[in-house]
Amino acid sequence: MKLPLAAAFLTLATISAGAAENRCGWLVNPTPGNYWLTDKDATWILATQGIEAPDAVMLNLPAFDEKEYVAANGSYGYGCACISVDVDTANNKVLRVYSGKTLPLKRCKADKTLPSPY
Repeated sequence: MKLPLAAAFLTLATISAGAAENRCGWLVNPTPGNYWLTDKDATWILATQGIEAPDAVMLNLPAFDEKEYVAANGSYGYGCACISVDVDTANNKVLRVYSGKTLPLKRCKADKTLPSPY
């Protein structure tokens, strides 16, 4: 069955939009320029110091309330969050962040599938 061109584009757009994954865990910023999310599956790299992270990754990260953030190195540290992302599973790298929300620290602390944030 052949789809009309407009329907083919709509179908392709729907498949691409459905590719985002929701990943929850420790969102860590231990030092300038370094960001990662550790969830039950892996540690997903968002940014590495010295390598400029694309805006598609950094602009949609959630901001933490200071009550739900652990400062472990001056103003750097970690919190609990869920982010909607596209990932490169072969390299454990986040390619795009669509949205995110912070969660209470107690949620990640209680999750036995999560390793320590550091």
